[in-house]
Amino acid sequence: MTLETENIPVPSRRRTALLFPIQSLAAIGRFFIGLLATVGRVTYFAITIILRGLLPPYYPGRFLSEFFEIGWNSLPVVALTAVFTGSALAQQVYSAASRFSAQSTVPAAVVIGMVRELGPVLVGLMVVGRVTSAIAAEIGAMRVTEQIDAMETLHTDPYRYLLAPRLYAAVIALPFLVMLANIIGIFGGYLLSIGKLGFNPENYLKVTRNFLKAEDIHMALVKAAVFGFLMALLGCYNGFFARGGAVGVGRATTRAVVSAFIMILFSNLMITLFFFG
Repeated sequence: MTLETENIPVPSRRRTALLFPIQSLAAIGRFFIGLLATVGRVTYFAITIILRGLLPPYYPGRFLSEFFEIGWNSLPVVALTAVFTGSALAQQVYSAASRFSAQSTVPAAVVIGMVRELGPVLVGLMVVGRVTSAIAAEIGAMRVTEQIDAMETLHTDPYRYLLAPRLYAAVIALPFLVMLANIIGIFGGYLLSIGKLGFNPENYLKVTRNFLKAEDIHMALVKAAVFGFLMALLGCYNGFFARGGAVGVGRATTRAVVSAFIMILFSNLMITLFFFG
């Protein structure tokens, strides 16, 4: 007795080998299409927040509250990060420059490194860990508990009341935090250099002033504003579209923080290439 399954053709090795690269290309294509779709949705979401935030009614109390939360409450962790980073940078530069008898470059390296790169990036990453996660969790909890739906039922626009104050507050608060972090970081390198490395205080400050240029400060402020925009936007986006109860809120918070980290590092590279490329 012959089974019918014996007549089913078995794919040859050659056919299987041809299907594998096609399936891989299809998976890559789906990934990039999904990525472009996500970028489009986030862009539309950002434009909606900006445009609705410019129209009345306005909520200055909400803006001030978010500005205080993002700016003032983030200051302790930003200050500690900056002073430790500036001191460590001075020590590392001194150790490396000693191999070439170029210890005099320490003040210039500290001020350029802090203002151009370390200050904006470290502040952005530290504030993402503290603020973006909180924004995504808070708005996500409001979404899954239907508080946002109730707000819309009462004719209160969540874009104006919940999202726009956070976005505008982050864009304004981050430049202030970055400037303070740069000052504190340079001061940390100054303290370690004159206290441990034996630098003359007057010469150190003179070199620092000579190497600090206006374009460095402008680039730091541009980076800070962009970082603030991205971290608030991604926190709002992932929280606003959270689904699935507490588990969904946790996943939205994780996505918000990871995507904000990636976008800050990517935008930092793009802005650096624009200014100095």
